[in-house]
Amino acid sequence: MSDGMDGCAMLGAVETRSVSPVFVGRAGELTALTEALSRATAGEPQALLIGGEAGVGKTRLIEEFLDTACAQGAVVALGGCVELGADGLPFAPFATALRSLRRRLPEELAAAADGQQAELARLLPELGDPSHESSDEDSTARLFELTVRLLERLAADRTIVLVLEDLHWADASTRHLLTYLLRTLRRGRIVVVASYRADDIHRRHPLRPLLAELDRLRTIRRIELARFTRTEVHRQLTGILAAEPDPGLVEEVFERSDGNAFFVEELIVSHEAGCAVGQLSDSLRDLLLVRVETLPEDAQRIARIVAEGGSTVEYGLLAAVARLAEDELIEALRAAVGANLLLAVPDGDGYRFRHSLVREAVSDDLLPGERSRLNRRYAEALEADPGLVRADERANRLATYWYHAHEPSKALPAVLSASVATRKRHAYAEQLSLLERAMELWDKAPAETRDSLRPIDYADAYPACGCDPDAGSLRFLDLLAEAAVAARLSGERERAAKICRTALRVLDGEENDPLRAAWFWTEMARLQSNLGRGDGWPEIARAQELVKGLPPSAVHATVLVGAAGWGMLRNPGPEAIAAAERAVEYARFVKAEPIELNARITLGTIMVSAGDTDGGLATMHEARERTIALGQFHEAARAHVNISSSLEALGRSREAVEIAATGIELARSRGLVDSAGWIRANLSESLLSLGEWDRSKAEADELLRCGASSTKPGGTALLQLAHLAAGRGEPARAAAYLAEARTRYGTRDPIPQYTLPMAQVEITIAAAEARLMDVREQLAATAETGFPPGTHRYGWPLVLTAVTAEADSRGLPAADGGRAEALAVVRRSVRCLAAPAPVWEAYSRQVSEEIARAEGRDTATRWAEVVAAYTPLERPYQLARARHRLADALLVEGGRREEATALLRQAHATAVRLGARPLREDVELLAARARLSLTEEKQVPAPAEPGDDTFGLTPREQDVLRLVAAGRTNRQIAEELFISPKTASVHVSNILAKLGVSGRGEAAALAHRLHLLDTPL
Repeated sequence: MSDGMDGCAMLGAVETRSVSPVFVGRAGELTALTEALSRATAGEPQALLIGGEAGVGKTRLIEEFLDTACAQGAVVALGGCVELGADGLPFAPFATALRSLRRRLPEELAAAADGQQAELARLLPELGDPSHESSDEDSTARLFELTVRLLERLAADRTIVLVLEDLHWADASTRHLLTYLLRTLRRGRIVVVASYRADDIHRRHPLRPLLAELDRLRTIRRIELARFTRTEVHRQLTGILAAEPDPGLVEEVFERSDGNAFFVEELIVSHEAGCAVGQLSDSLRDLLLVRVETLPEDAQRIARIVAEGGSTVEYGLLAAVARLAEDELIEALRAAVGANLLLAVPDGDGYRFRHSLVREAVSDDLLPGERSRLNRRYAEALEADPGLVRADERANRLATYWYHAHEPSKALPAVLSASVATRKRHAYAEQLSLLERAMELWDKAPAETRDSLRPIDYADAYPACGCDPDAGSLRFLDLLAEAAVAARLSGERERAAKICRTALRVLDGEENDPLRAAWFWTEMARLQSNLGRGDGWPEIARAQELVKGLPPSAVHATVLVGAAGWGMLRNPGPEAIAAAERAVEYARFVKAEPIELNARITLGTIMVSAGDTDGGLATMHEARERTIALGQFHEAARAHVNISSSLEALGRSREAVEIAATGIELARSRGLVDSAGWIRANLSESLLSLGEWDRSKAEADELLRCGASSTKPGGTALLQLAHLAAGRGEPARAAAYLAEARTRYGTRDPIPQYTLPMAQVEITIAAAEARLMDVREQLAATAETGFPPGTHRYGWPLVLTAVTAEADSRGLPAADGGRAEALAVVRRSVRCLAAPAPVWEAYSRQVSEEIARAEGRDTATRWAEVVAAYTPLERPYQLARARHRLADALLVEGGRREEATALLRQAHATAVRLGARPLREDVELLAARARLSLTEEKQVPAPAEPGDDTFGLTPREQDVLRLVAAGRTNRQIAEELFISPKTASVHVSNILAKLGVSGRGEAAALAHRLHLLDTPL
């Protein structure tokens, strides 16, 4: 390695005569970059994407910007995506950039990474041994979150410029990490600059959807580099030649290069070598090879070797493959560097092509046999001396070299080893690619090679665990299990399902292994639900049949946990409890404690739903404490999800907020983004219940901004936003939120905890728009489906919304028909709903009194009981609604105006604080009709002028409104009031405008709800 450093040092002063010393053009683009640097220095993180065709000048622009940044004291970290054959190294640019930061800021980086070194070592192995935590859907998100927090801490006291080049070669893990960084980076003095080759981004290129997603983020600026103009080409040639170029040469070079800066350089190299510009071949490859063909033979040979070695080749590895004497190698490298073909890598001991286009041209010019031979030499050299490359790259590069050497006997074991190393870095997309390559090699490899392979790593509870020395040799079926897990963890659920189906076909054929078949069916159940193609029960049932009668195993416990989890969400009854208890028992028997703890959390949740509140909460709290003690943070986060949800179901919203806040802190500290999303969704719901609407909205917005790999927490956040919009008098916005939530939840797996709140929002919107028939239809459809045990937290608000709509529409002739049937549905629904906590008892009382109001028999006494039930509870919105109703009843019965005034003032204050416009308007209209003041002023308010409590309606418009409320058409109104139909139409239009409604039905409903047509109280 030291020889390599000396070799690079010897070449440091070699002339690079084809590059212009003058920076040409790009003034606007450079200004955009320097302005971003200034904003970042002021504490506002910046992100820029630089795109352009190959050779247009992206790297030169970045170099000029970095010179400016360094001059201003910024710390620069540069990382490039690596093209290694057909593969990218996972997280390569981030690892390189972090390595650079560690060299420049060793103490600061160590402090920023303190406590998380084991996890961050997956990106930067120099930090220590990677954590041995099991893999799950949160593993990658955890790594991403910790990486962002590391960068934010480093950028707290200094400006950092993070540059990621050549995104068109980025592996999937790098793309996902970059997306996460750009979506969540909100503080720190940091500039993120990423470049990509625009002409490589074809319709199916994996970078294309990422660019489309980033375009939607307003915090990211795109810079597209155009080709040089004729004037700019002239300036470039002047800089290269250090003299004024001949006008004819300028014209010819401009036409041949079409303004591409790199092609201008290559054309001038040919010209200086004695070739006429016009005599060059039209083939781009031939143009790019001109520089190579002018080199001595040894230098050409070195260029071919470097081209096949990857984006960068270490000096020691190059020496081993070239098999030249050291002096000859140095001279060959000197010639290649002197011709500006190769560059010594900064901060390293290797070499790379100055431009990737030349490397691709040289590689493409290799003969097939020559390419295989070079890859074989690379692989043999690396096997002989593994220290020739960094440890974090070794396995992947060896696998790639053997694969392209076309030697399956060597390639298959190397690819499998690389897949293990890649999984340990949570780079599941790259692990999947390697496993698919292993599947391709499987039949090509000799039988003795396959028989020598041991179970490779990890696939959840799959029987062929690598920890079992007696598990036998690796089978193709075991390879499919690894690939299925990798596909699921990388988000490729379609691919995972296809792999599982392939495995099940194999098991239905020559293989007869019920235990492994049960494992695959359990995977399929999870995938069916995640893909929105079903609830997963047929797959779980099949898995249960397969393990029946088999000895206890981790697979058996996993199947039972799956069955219990299914019941917990859809039918938390005795069968679900029994399945959870058996899962705990089996997991304990086979000493699979993580599975046991997961089963305990499920069991506790079902117990709470079934009515055993204390026992269920105790079970979950015990599991939570144990998971934290064992470092099983994914399970610990799940415990916080379920405990906070269960507390909300019991009406203990304040406790739910506290446990959710603790859970979010735990999840964030461990980078469990998906788990944090679930907990945050619960937090938003509980804050909404507590009347902390602004905080609820902020938490829902934060969840949607940061995102999660699962779509369902986002659906719950959207539902909270829909509830808020409806409560604040914005039905159109509520409908938009509801539609997006419905999309996220899907339609194939109707889980009550999603379908019932969606139905409630649907009813709320229909009621706000005076669509009573739609309210009744939605309630009837929901009641037909039923309210399973434990769903009272969703059922009571839904039924209350529906019956309130019935009561508000009392007196509308169009609403009278069908009211008895609708109220019968309400009563049937109430009989299905439990009231296991004071808050649900209050809801029960309110529903009963709304039924009475709909039938014209509500009383102030019973409304007072509703108010009394809500008063000790932290439910300010429901309490304010009940106070409004009690005040209305008191005024109707007469004689208690002071009490009614106090109630209306309290309700009004709550409505104003929450921004609940419909409730505020109801209270204000009732106070105006009753000539009551909503302020604490002592003076008696002046008598109201006519129309003060009628939205400014004239007496004639009030007459028209009465007839509209009675269901009359314009012609019928005209006949009854002795006016023309056209005049009636004008009156109706004025009424709609003054009431702020969009239709006759909504106007009629508002008139009845606000008593606009009643005589003053």
